[in-house]
Amino acid sequence: MPATGTTTRTALSRKAGLRRGIVAAAALPLLVGALASCGYGSEAAKDEPKDKAANVADAKKLSASEVRLGYFPNLTHATALVGLQEGLIQKELSGTTIKPQAFNAGPSEIEALNGGSLDIGFIGPSPSINGYVKSKGSNLRIISGSASGGVKLVVNPAKIKTLDDLKGKKIATPQKGNTQDVAFLNWISEKGWTVDPESGKGDVSVVRTDNKVTPDAFKQGSIDGAWVPEPTASKLVSDGAAVLLDETDLWPDKKFVITNIIVSQKFLKEHPDVVEAVLRGTVKTNEWINANPDKAKASANAKLAAEGGKPLDAKIIDPAWPSIAITDDPLASTLKTQSEWAVKAKLIEQPDLAGIYDLTLLNKVLKSAGKPEVSDAGLGAK
Repeated sequence: MPATGTTTRTALSRKAGLRRGIVAAAALPLLVGALASCGYGSEAAKDEPKDKAANVADAKKLSASEVRLGYFPNLTHATALVGLQEGLIQKELSGTTIKPQAFNAGPSEIEALNGGSLDIGFIGPSPSINGYVKSKGSNLRIISGSASGGVKLVVNPAKIKTLDDLKGKKIATPQKGNTQDVAFLNWISEKGWTVDPESGKGDVSVVRTDNKVTPDAFKQGSIDGAWVPEPTASKLVSDGAAVLLDETDLWPDKKFVITNIIVSQKFLKEHPDVVEAVLRGTVKTNEWINANPDKAKASANAKLAAEGGKPLDAKIIDPAWPSIAITDDPLASTLKTQSEWAVKAKLIEQPDLAGIYDLTLLNKVLKSAGKPEVSDAGLGAK
């Protein structure tokens, strides 16, 4: 009997093992499919999209693993805001990673570029000129344009009704020697009025005030108006100011550079392929912005919200957005004019700007895209 019981248990065990084997065999294709869908095993590699494989191949061609990109959280830096938000610049870089860095002022961005902690940056013309001159032409190049316009003179309408009423008033600019400060000082001189460029005192009191502080200064009455970029101008209008002058109207072709793209000369020399990829991304970003203005406005606002914690109110961004023209053209002749204004205001010595531009890669990208090439106004690198 014991032997019979043992034999019976052995037979049952064999049958159970056989059933488990059949179940396991039936489940195996499901398990392989599940693993493949999770991206594991050789089956997953076969299912990789062809474009992803192409991206990996493209990534091997780029000479740097990362590129450090600087910009301001301003609407005049819309190319950077939208290009980062929509991934349009990163797409061109494949496996080279963008390391974005937000700055609040041109001098700090120039310092980062000159100090080697920044490779490429979006910045205004005056800091570009100052940075180039101070380094004696050794540390940066302007490689593309980005934006034109977006600067307005806004005032307290109860105190100032005409341009002549500015005499004796307190008008803010963002910083001594910055792009708007230079433009305002030049406008004052053309009116026949005088202002000391260092102190800001004179027929008009030029009050250098950070854009973040300007709206509160206006509400408190410590300034009567401001010559500022967007969205600060529209923020002041939402607080009761009125637009007295759009700087665009002062320029012959209603165009002037407000934002450039600059690069470290060292990075340009060592990684021209990465710089070219960034420029492909900015050109495609600008094309998308101009073809989709409402979507682009929402995208820029989303990026601003990510930077500052909340988006701009519609009453601010809606009037601000259309006053900015997005362009690949650096409008080099207008930068030359702005440098002449700074000299005239005695803010800088006569600069040697020969070589400040290198538009070789930009024009290569533009030509490849079937777009017209742009000029460096005789200020290109030899």
